[in-house]
Amino acid sequence: MQLQAQDPSIMAEVARLLAGRTRDIRLKGELRRLFQERSWPRTAKVIRAWMTWVALLDVLTLGLNAILLPKVIVLSMLAPACILPPAALATAFVWRKPRAIGLQRASIIAGLFFILLSVALVGVSAGGEFHERHLNIMLFVAITAIIIFSIPLTWTVTVAAMALGLYLFFQLLNPSLETGSAVAAALFFASGIIATVVARRTMTILAQKGFLLELRDRSRVAELADANARLERLARTDPLTGIANRRWMMETLNHLWSAGMDSRGCAMLMCDIDEFKKLNDHLGHAEGDRCLVKVAGIIQSSVKRDRDHVARYGGEEFLIVLPGVDEGEAICMAERIRRSVEAASLPNPASRISPYVTLSIGVATQSSEEKIISPEQLQNQADAALYLAKQAGRNRVVLHHPDRIRQ
Repeated sequence: MQLQAQDPSIMAEVARLLAGRTRDIRLKGELRRLFQERSWPRTAKVIRAWMTWVALLDVLTLGLNAILLPKVIVLSMLAPACILPPAALATAFVWRKPRAIGLQRASIIAGLFFILLSVALVGVSAGGEFHERHLNIMLFVAITAIIIFSIPLTWTVTVAAMALGLYLFFQLLNPSLETGSAVAAALFFASGIIATVVARRTMTILAQKGFLLELRDRSRVAELADANARLERLARTDPLTGIANRRWMMETLNHLWSAGMDSRGCAMLMCDIDEFKKLNDHLGHAEGDRCLVKVAGIIQSSVKRDRDHVARYGGEEFLIVLPGVDEGEAICMAERIRRSVEAASLPNPASRISPYVTLSIGVATQSSEEKIISPEQLQNQADAALYLAKQAGRNRVVLHHPDRIRQ
């Protein structure tokens, strides 16, 4: 599972669990599913490895017994010892990939039952000293499984009860042991197994707490990343108009030119609202702000291509960058913007040009035949063209040319 910031309800539950006592942690619902999904690969790997080694050691032990023990005892051990390897390997096979929770539970409990039964029957079949020895080995096998298998508590308790039940049953069948001694031995081992189950539960709770802490930390990291991204956007966005600001435009220009992208074919449009100071003085700054927002929206909606860029460059100035555009296309774009602003009929009653807001635009282009110039130089040319547009009476588009300025 790839951990990510979760939905608010899950993170609220994470916070609630972490605020309480560690021993009271209980994962439910989606959190429980996420934890199981997170821990399954490691749990499955441990179970597969344990089952494989138990099967291998059983075969090696049987071979060693065949060398060291009398043949009659070895033959008595052979049949029950053959139960263990198939049971262990079948369980390992089931845990090769995620399966239904019921199948996983049945496989681990059935597999351990037959493994423990095999170990016990080997001792019972051999008799004598082997009877008690193999029952103790059976309990040791059960305890190691309880310790290292990170499985639900109910499964662990089932395995523990199963091991103790088998131990007591076969001890009661031990002819060399009285009933009271068998029960006393079972009670003695029961205390150790119960302590092991409690320790396993504590380990599981600690693992769950670590999972909760990881979820919380990842959520906080994601929130911090989102906050930083918002701050970055705010730093590059004009707060009034919502379009890019001058800083963003300068970074964009530097990036475009450093990458060599269309620097041989690019146009810049410097736009300025005519008589804007008179609008502010006559109608107030609130109306001036409204005018800026409207004009910014008109300019932004007039720019259709994803690679075109618009920014508020100054108080009432807007800079438009059109990569890959020649002078004819740039002039058409500028005229479309100028006419759209004029057609919006935004009031500017104090203007000497028109009772409505108008726009003057200076255009500068760089064609593929011209020597490459810097973005600052191209911008200065657009500024010069805008200045001439203002001098020529405003509400017009002027194209910069090294030898002439054309309207």
